[in-house]
Amino acid sequence: MEMMLWNTLLTALIGVLAYIGHEKISELQRLNILINRTREEVARDNVTQAEMDKFVEHIDQRFNKLEAKIDLLMQKG
Repeated sequence: MEMMLWNTLLTALIGVLAYIGHEKISELQRLNILINRTREEVARDNVTQAEMDKFVEHIDQRFNKLEAKIDLLMQKG
């Protein structure tokens, strides 16, 4: 009788621990998916340093042309 009680208690304990473990693993998988989605959104919404450098270089070239034209107009006038 005592052995049957221990078997029942241990089985119940192992079942509860297995259920809790399964829930924790499921939650970790869900959080992993959310983190990956967040990384994708951040990468999509933000600009890389190389893209920013290229944009700044382009703007600098445009301002240099504008500055040269203004200097030319000031020399003529």
